[in-house]
Amino acid sequence: MSDFALNTDNIVKKHIEAWLNELFLVRNLSENTIASYRRDIAQFINFIAHHHAEKVNIKLLKQLKISDFRAFLATRRAENVSSRSIARSLSALKSLFLYFEQRNILKNESLSAIKAPKFGKNLPRALSEIEAKKSLTAIEKLETTKWVGARDEAVLALCYGAGLRISEALALRKIDIDSNIMRVRGKGKKIRIVPLLENIYQSINRYIELCPFTLDKNEPIFRGVQGGVLSPRLVQKRVAQLRSALGLPPFATPHALRHSFATHLLARGGDLRTIQELLGHASLSSTQIYTKIENEQLLKTYLNAHPRG
Repeated sequence: MSDFALNTDNIVKKHIEAWLNELFLVRNLSENTIASYRRDIAQFINFIAHHHAEKVNIKLLKQLKISDFRAFLATRRAENVSSRSIARSLSALKSLFLYFEQRNILKNESLSAIKAPKFGKNLPRALSEIEAKKSLTAIEKLETTKWVGARDEAVLALCYGAGLRISEALALRKIDIDSNIMRVRGKGKKIRIVPLLENIYQSINRYIELCPFTLDKNEPIFRGVQGGVLSPRLVQKRVAQLRSALGLPPFATPHALRHSFATHLLARGGDLRTIQELLGHASLSSTQIYTKIENEQLLKTYLNAHPRG
């Protein structure tokens, strides 16, 4: 049973599930984002049901006023929820109500009058080059089963050596990989071409040779121990073990390796446009954030090294 089921009628529940399914299958949002949106909508539904003392239905959603939405957001803020989380809740609500409107289910213009709270963007945190390289050499040693260790090493090599998101790495098929390039399916299922370094290509091939399962050229190559498609959660748990074994900082995750890829490339003279293409960013502004990291690191080095620092 979904976490909003008790406070909605079956029609609203069905539409919310269809919306979440579309976000996953069509818009290609991550499982974590879908889970966050589900929680946000559940909190909203439960608040509205209590606020109006009735189950949430299409008629009620259509009649909600600006004050209803603001009351919900104010309640979230009173619970000491961060501005970032409140902004995400509002984004989830606007996405859901847009879905309703596009399918002629209901229309409510009250949400358009509410602006998201402002918050400063947190800079992505990157590992040092030494930490990133240690992660790649040590990951295989955490696993006694040889093919599983080779698999984990290849996945992390794709995150750090090619800047792939974990979802992109786990979606790779044999047909997507040539000796020196990969066809990567990114957000919105957009295809981009990414260069494939020789050592990463060798890591992938070594895993494929050791893998005990038959790998069809049109199916994802990375598999779990039961033969199913490898879950991102298992990779995240493996990196958590790696953090403990190597004493890595708490932000060390598969995605931090992607940040490390971009940061280290920029530090070695890579230009922003190229890094944008490699990362699959739709906007250059998303890539420019890495220049701030580089500038902060330069300032830190200066202050530590200069006699007057």
